[in-house]
Amino acid sequence: MRSHYCGEVNESLLGGEVQLCGWVHRRRDHGGVIFIDLRDREGLVQIVFDPQAAESFAAAGRVRSEYVLRVTGTVRPRPVGTENADLPSGRVEVAAAGLTILNAAQTPPFAIDEEEEVGEDVRLRYRYLDLRRPHMQRHLRMRFHAARTLRRFLDDHGFMDIETPVLTRSTPEGARDYLVPSRNHQGSFYALPQSPQLFKQLLMVAGMDRYYQIVRCFRDEDLRADRQPEFTQLDIEASFIDEEALMSLMEEMIRRLFVEVVGVELPAPFPRMTWIDAMSRFGIDRPDLRIPLELTELTDLMKTVDFKVFAGPANDPNGRIAALRLPGGGTLTRKEIDDYTTFVAIYGARGLAYIKVNDLAAGRDGLQSPILKFLPDEVIAQVLERTGAVNGDLVFFGADRADVVNESLGALRVKLGHDSGLVAPGWRPVWVVDFPMFGRDEKENRWVALHHPFTSPKLADAAALRANPGGALSRAYDMVLNGTEIGGGSIRIHDAAMQSEVFSLLGISAEEAEAKFGFLLRALQFGAPPHGGIAFGLDRLLMLMTGAPSIRDVIPFPKTQTGACLLTEAPSTVDERQLRELGIAIKAAKSPKPA
Repeated sequence: MRSHYCGEVNESLLGGEVQLCGWVHRRRDHGGVIFIDLRDREGLVQIVFDPQAAESFAAAGRVRSEYVLRVTGTVRPRPVGTENADLPSGRVEVAAAGLTILNAAQTPPFAIDEEEEVGEDVRLRYRYLDLRRPHMQRHLRMRFHAARTLRRFLDDHGFMDIETPVLTRSTPEGARDYLVPSRNHQGSFYALPQSPQLFKQLLMVAGMDRYYQIVRCFRDEDLRADRQPEFTQLDIEASFIDEEALMSLMEEMIRRLFVEVVGVELPAPFPRMTWIDAMSRFGIDRPDLRIPLELTELTDLMKTVDFKVFAGPANDPNGRIAALRLPGGGTLTRKEIDDYTTFVAIYGARGLAYIKVNDLAAGRDGLQSPILKFLPDEVIAQVLERTGAVNGDLVFFGADRADVVNESLGALRVKLGHDSGLVAPGWRPVWVVDFPMFGRDEKENRWVALHHPFTSPKLADAAALRANPGGALSRAYDMVLNGTEIGGGSIRIHDAAMQSEVFSLLGISAEEAEAKFGFLLRALQFGAPPHGGIAFGLDRLLMLMTGAPSIRDVIPFPKTQTGACLLTEAPSTVDERQLRELGIAIKAAKSPKPA
C-alpha cells in the first residue's frame, strides 16, 4: 500500500512519486489550501492538498485528527522560509494527487501530541493511543534498538539464546510468587518465575557454557516507579569464568549499548567500590556518584558525650552516628529543615539534628543549633574538622541503628543533591563488590542471604564459613548507574556440599532443601562446572537511557502501581465453572465490624 514511511521522505526523493500511509497528526486549512501532517512510526511529513485536485481536496476537507489515510503524490521542495529543521522531512512536502480514507476515527480522549500533559490513568486506559504519541514511539524504538544491540553483542561472544520454563515450582527468592492452579493436578500450583536462576544454573551443568535470554519475570511485591509485577530482564550465565572476566565482559557490553543507542561514551574501566565503603560514605549500596555529598563517621567521637540521643547509638554495637554536610545550606529556613525532618521520618529516623555554620572564627558563638548545649567544645571542633564545614554550610546528623541512619541519610543525601542543584550532568557507573554473604534478621533471629542462596562465598571452606557467617563476604557484584542498580549477579555455588551448608546457615532444613531444591542439589553432584552470571533490568535500564520518570513509560502495556491493567481491566473475576474445574472455591471477604 505504500512505497515509503513518512519519516523517510526527504530531498533524495525530489520529483518522485510516493505512496504513504499513516494517521492525521494535524490538519490545517489555510483558505484554499489544506495541509495535513501525516504520521507513522518513522515520523511526519507534510502533505499539501490543492483545490486543482478536486477529488482529493474534497476528501481532505472531511478528514480529522487520527483518521487513517493513504496518500499518493509528488515530493517537492517546501517554499523558502517554511522549512522545518526539526524534521528529517522538513525541507520537502508532498503535493497530493490522490487520497483514500482507510478509516475514520472518533475524537481521541487526548491530543496525540507529546506537548500535552495527560493523566496517567487516562494514558493507560487508552494505551494504544498513548503509544501513538511521538515520545512513546521513540521510547519503544529505543527499546528495540537496545535489545538488538545486546543480542548482537552476546551472539558475537558465544552466548546462546535459550528459553526456560514459565510454569515452574514455587521456590521463593525474597518476593511473593504468582501462583497458577493446575487443573490436572488439583490442589497443586505452578509458580511464575521470579527469575530463571535455577534453570540457567542447570544449563551450565548441562554444558551449554554461555547462555542468555531476554525474559519476562514475575514478582508479587509492593510497587513503585521502578517496579512492575511483570518485568523484563536480560539474563546471562557463563561457565568456567570468574568475576573479573565476567564483569569486564559486561562492562564492554554496556559501553557498546550506550555508544550505539544513545551516542554516549561511558568510562573504561568502570570504577569499583566495596559494599562497606558505599554504605560508610553514601549510606546505600547503589550510590549516585553524580552527587558530591558524603556521610562522615562520628560514632567514635560521640561515645563519651552526655547527650543520650548521640551517646546511646554510639555505644550500641548496632548503632551509628554520621553527619552530612550541605555546602551553602546555612540559607535553609526552619520550615525547610522541618520538611527534611519529615522526609527522613519515612525511613524510620526519629529526628534530624543540625548545626548551621555562620562564623567559624567565632567558635561556638558562630554556630546555630538546638544541640550545641549538649556537646563539649572539643567534640564540636572535631565535627567541624571531620566534615570540612566552612562558613555558610549546614551539617545534618543521623543517630540511631546503623540501618536507620544509612537509609535516612542516604535518601536525604540524594534529595539534598537534587534540591540544591548539586547533581552533575552525565553518567557515572560503578561496580559495587564484596557484599556480605549474609544479613541478620533480628525479628526471626536467623541469617538471610543478602543476594540469593545460590551465591558463592569467598571462603572456599565450609567449616570456616560456618564458624563466622557474619564476617563472610560473597562473590557478588552489582552494576550501578547514576544511583540505580541496573544489574546484579554473582559467581554461583557449584559444589553440592557447600550449597547444603549455605542452606543450613539460612535455617533451611535438609528436608526443606530437598523438597524445594532437591533437583538442584542432585544436579550439582554430576560434575557442575564453576559458573556465574548476572541479570540486567531491561525496563529500568531503558528508563535511565530515555530519561523517562517511570519504567511504565518504556513498557508497552504496563500495570499501575496497584498492579492493575486499566486497558484490559485485569485482574478480573472468572466464572464458577472455571473455578470448579480447578478445584478452587473463593472465600468471601470478611465484612468490616460495625463502628
